[in-house]
Amino acid sequence: MKQQSLAAQSVFEKYGRKSRRELFLDEMEQVVPWSALEALVEPHYPKAGNGRQPVGLRIMLRTYFVQQWFQPVRPWGGRGAV
Repeated sequence: MKQQSLAAQSVFEKYGRKSRRELFLDEMEQVVPWSALEALVEPHYPKAGNGRQPVGLRIMLRTYFVQQWFQPVRPWGGRGAV
């Protein structure tokens, strides 16, 4: 799922420079096999039904990966505070 940022819109194409966020997301799309992961998790992911609708699988996978990559690791072996 590609997100359209303000810089990616046609009005701003003349500036041409990608933000660090856009560069990171592009690299993340190339490195991780998202379609294989989605196919693996999808049968177990909650479906829309009674109650609140679940967040999309693509968004949840990407959020989880970013949290795992950037969660600080403490020198004595523990992870972040929470």
